[in-house]
Amino acid sequence: MKSKDELIDDLLTLAFAEDVGDGDHTTLSTIPADEMGRQRLIVKEEGILAGVEIAGKVFRKFDPELKMTVHITDGSHVKPGDIAFEVEGRVRSLLQTERIMLNIMQRMSGIATTTARYQKQLEGLKTKVLDTRKTTPGMRMLEKEAVRIGGGCNHRIGLFDMILIKDNHVDFAGGIPQAVAAAKKYCAETGRDLKIELEVRNTDEILQALDAGVDRIMLDNFTPERTREAVELINGRTEIESSGGITIDTLRAYGECGVDYISVGALTHSVKGLDMSFKAC
Repeated sequence: MKSKDELIDDLLTLAFAEDVGDGDHTTLSTIPADEMGRQRLIVKEEGILAGVEIAGKVFRKFDPELKMTVHITDGSHVKPGDIAFEVEGRVRSLLQTERIMLNIMQRMSGIATTTARYQKQLEGLKTKVLDTRKTTPGMRMLEKEAVRIGGGCNHRIGLFDMILIKDNHVDFAGGIPQAVAAAKKYCAETGRDLKIELEVRNTDEILQALDAGVDRIMLDNFTPERTREAVELINGRTEIESSGGITIDTLRAYGECGVDYISVGALTHSVKGLDMSFKAC
C-alpha cells in the first residue's frame, strides 16, 4: 500500500500532466528562459490557511530551485491582505505552478475554514467533528489534512484502516451478531488490529451492538431526542458517533447529548474555496 507522501506525489504528477501537458506554450513563447522573478500569495478572504506545506511540495516537484519564504503557517487565522508566502526563481516555473498551487491552497483553506466553523459550534463540549469519505477523488489525503488543520478529526482514511459495518453489510451478513463476529474473526485470521464500528438504526440494534462488543456505535439519522436516549442507554460502554443530515445549525444539539463524535460530509463535499491570488512583487 502506498504511503501518504507517495499518494500526494502521484496527485501532483497527475495535476501537472493535466494542466501543463507538453508545456505552457503561452509562458514558453512570451517569457525568456532565464527570466527571474518573485511572486507572493495574497489572502483575499478571512479564514483558516491550509496547504502551505503542500504548496512547497508543488514548487519543489516542478523546479527544485524555486525558493519559498513562508510568512504564515498552516492553521493560522488569516484576513484579506495577508501575505502567506513568497516564492522566488524562474518566472516560467512560477507561472506554470501557479494554478495547481492555488487550486490546492484554495480548496484546503476552504475545508479548514469550514471545519473550524463547525468545531466552534461544539466549544465547551467533548464532542469532535469528523470528516467522511465524501471527498474529491485523488485529493482525499489533502482534504483530510485540511480537516485536521481546521481543528476537526479524521474518521477512517479509506476502506482499509477501520471496519465500519453499515446496514447493507448487516443485511447481507444475516444480522448484527453475525456481521460483528465475522469481522472479529477476519481481523484475528489476518493479523489486523482494526477498530470495529457499527451503524445502528434503533434501540434494538444498539443493544445487539453492545452485546457484540464493538468499539464504536454510529447513530444513523437519530433525532437529538433519540440521541440523548441512546447515550443514556450506552452509558459509556463504547464510543458514540452521530451521523446523517446534521447541519451546522443542528450540530450543537447533538453535541449536547454527549456523543463523542459527529460526522459531517459537508466538510469536504460541498465547500467553497478561500479566495486568494498569486501576484508578482
